[in-house]
Amino acid sequence: MKKLLLIFVFLPLLFTSGQKIGKLAAEKPPEQFPPNSWGADIMFGEGGFGLGTFYRKSFSLDLKGFIDFSISESKDDREFEYIDYFGNSYTVGKKNRVFILPLNFGLQYRLFTNEITDNLRPYINFGVGPTFVVSTPYEKEFFASFGQADFRVAAGGYIGFGANFGLSKESLLGLNVRYYFARLFDEGVESLYGKTRKDLGGFYVTLNIGMMY
Repeated sequence: MKKLLLIFVFLPLLFTSGQKIGKLAAEKPPEQFPPNSWGADIMFGEGGFGLGTFYRKSFSLDLKGFIDFSISESKDDREFEYIDYFGNSYTVGKKNRVFILPLNFGLQYRLFTNEITDNLRPYINFGVGPTFVVSTPYEKEFFASFGQADFRVAAGGYIGFGANFGLSKESLLGLNVRYYFARLFDEGVESLYGKTRKDLGGFYVTLNIGMMY
């Protein structure tokens, strides 16, 4: 037993002092990506499908500034669609279609830069700015209804988390989950007859596709 204990004590010393086996290799520095990126956002939210565009600028390895703009429909939680015998669908009690067009300025901060490989780059982000609110009469045909559109401005912004994928230094692919908030300070908008709303935000899953340069 004593000989076995001596082996466990002196064997590590032999490797560390004599041959220096086990020394860690120097860590590879994080990958450097182009400072500018521009592209499109494809959005899926509680109100349906939306589209947007963005521009990002790197201030450091972990911090970016951005500006983005999007358009999507905002629906009341109480809305439900009815499909008749002939396959036509309509929303019961709907008065107006409501669209939100947020213009946001914000920051994006990369997480775990030295702990996760560069082909997965998680981050948190937030933005603030005006949200333009456009409502059109539901009883009118979609495009013709914009001739009677009502335009308002709300205070808005969002917070989110997401990640960029891949090691390409030309194309950008990412996914972002966001919660948008938009607050009107007047009487609000009527999506349904007799039901006004001042808060028009919601959750969106956003696919980012773009280029870096």
